[in-house]
Amino acid sequence: MGKRIVVALGGNALGKNLPEQMVAVKRTAKAIVDLIEEGDDVVIAHGNGPQVGMIQEAMTQLTRFDPERYIPCPLSVCVAMSQGYIGYDLQNALREEMLDRGIARGAATVLTQVEVDPADPAFADPTKPIGAFMTREEADRMVRERDYAVTEDSGRGWRRVVASPQPKSIVEIDTIRSLVSTNHVVIACGGGGIPVYRTEGNHLKGAAAVIDKDFAAECLAEQLDADVLVILTAVEKVAVHFGKPDQQWLDELTPATAQRYIDEGEFAPGSMLPKVQAALRFAQSGAGRQALITQLELASDGIAGRTGTRVHA
Repeated sequence: MGKRIVVALGGNALGKNLPEQMVAVKRTAKAIVDLIEEGDDVVIAHGNGPQVGMIQEAMTQLTRFDPERYIPCPLSVCVAMSQGYIGYDLQNALREEMLDRGIARGAATVLTQVEVDPADPAFADPTKPIGAFMTREEADRMVRERDYAVTEDSGRGWRRVVASPQPKSIVEIDTIRSLVSTNHVVIACGGGGIPVYRTEGNHLKGAAAVIDKDFAAECLAEQLDADVLVILTAVEKVAVHFGKPDQQWLDELTPATAQRYIDEGEFAPGSMLPKVQAALRFAQSGAGRQALITQLELASDGIAGRTGTRVHA
């Protein structure tokens, strides 16, 4: 019997714009179908940093052009839009790759809401970068004109930052379970999910936030009772002393060593840190669960124990 695997795709698996995405999802589909070919059930979560920023920018320009006709578009709606068009490309690439290999499985995208706590302290401290990189001058203009919060991002330019609350639960979890049980490859929690919180009665209200896709994937993996959480990134393994002469690649992380490295500031916030934290959280969430951090093309080898950083309790 195969494993139940939740795969969290990084932005490098999707490209930065529409033409890049069309190319990237074909490569991504091949790596994911390698896992499916082994007989595993695969559920895919993904980021949306460049995509949701592009959508938000386009909607903002429309509002500025004709404010009476185009009202401002909430960030939660932009996240929903990004889920739809990324899922459209990804599920078609998966379907085509599976058919080419003679695999009789459906692929479906679930527009996924993820519940957050409106009292989460993250709303008072926006940290999640979205959208395109900007020069300092462009960023200053966005602060003046649109009241954006911005930050310098790893020497690559400036980006808008929004709140990144912790996910509490996956609203559509029963739908996702049903699709998995009927042999579907499911794409869910795109961009970390559409952040919502409960208000009066049964109403869910969208929040002006972007949930970190690694934490959303971890929450999804827990609620699906997955065996493995695979967090894909740009490097083969997690490293300590990254980029320094004494850099050390890690084959495995236990809770004690992971926490020590986190406390020592070894992992960059907004980059490797949430990946390690999410992997650690999943590994500690139940007996026999483990997480893997590695590159997209090496996911199958990582599951087989041949590479990547394995995180286990």
